[in-house]
Amino acid sequence: MDKRMEIPVYLFTGFLESGKTKFIQEMMTDDRFNEGEKTLLLVFEEGEEEYQPKYFASDNVHIEYVEDIADINDEVLEVIAKKHGIQRVIVEYNGMLEVGKFLDVMPSNWVLAQVLMIADSNTFFNFNANMRQLTFDKMQCSEAVIFNRFDNSKDKMEFHKIVRTAGRKIDILYEYKDGHVEPDNIPDPLPYDLNTPIVEIKDEDYAEFYRDICEEGEKYDGKILSFKGIVAVDDTLPKNTIVLGRHIMTCCEADIFYGAFVCEYKQVIALKKRDWVKITAKVKFRKHEVYEGVGPVFEAMSIEKTVKPEQELATF
Repeated sequence: MDKRMEIPVYLFTGFLESGKTKFIQEMMTDDRFNEGEKTLLLVFEEGEEEYQPKYFASDNVHIEYVEDIADINDEVLEVIAKKHGIQRVIVEYNGMLEVGKFLDVMPSNWVLAQVLMIADSNTFFNFNANMRQLTFDKMQCSEAVIFNRFDNSKDKMEFHKIVRTAGRKIDILYEYKDGHVEPDNIPDPLPYDLNTPIVEIKDEDYAEFYRDICEEGEKYDGKILSFKGIVAVDDTLPKNTIVLGRHIMTCCEADIFYGAFVCEYKQVIALKKRDWVKITAKVKFRKHEVYEGVGPVFEAMSIEKTVKPEQELATF
């Protein structure tokens, strides 16, 4: 176990000219956030706007510029941290890099405290259309997405829908040109009713269902659900146990995964890999070796072979 002092990391993502530098500059001039902690400001991207340290609330901020992430690793960052005796890290990240590349080189005692995405509301749709995977990567890693340079000519729902493809728990904020900020209050009802005796998950709702049960599993415990899925079998699974789910595309064809669950059944039915079945089952959250811990186990009340849906790939 790493017994060194944990160093909180505040990571700001977003594309070039999105307003990251301005946001961090204003934050560092605020006494409420900058109380004198020895801070490393790690800058991966230099835009037109430059930092003005003379306006920072404290002179304990040390700026280091990184031209290429290949030039750094955990040892290099530890040397920098030791040189300045830092107590926290603020990162202005390069918009053309996936967030995981930075997480891979963070020292083990650096701990993410907050991840925010800053987006220019005037260019966001263009980036989302042409760099969808990078946009999705930033959204899904963020606690909040802040759309700046906003005005009343823009439809919040269009921004809301794109962010919600990455997660239902991501906060969305709109910063207007006059500086005031409004939270996104658009409701996100599920496309199915969890209070019905048997919750029917339609083919087109599987991706949303999968994400929601992974994020808020406690509300599904004890519920009876019915859905279609494709079977995966393995000789290492216990008897009368399968893995059942759908292939889900989160943002693009390069980002497809098999979103599935453990299913147990008592019926006499011969199932093989890639069979399509419809299952009605009670969900129980309990330990299972497949999850290497606690996860949703679907205890089948009925399971029958069926035809594959018109669209095999589940999407948001």
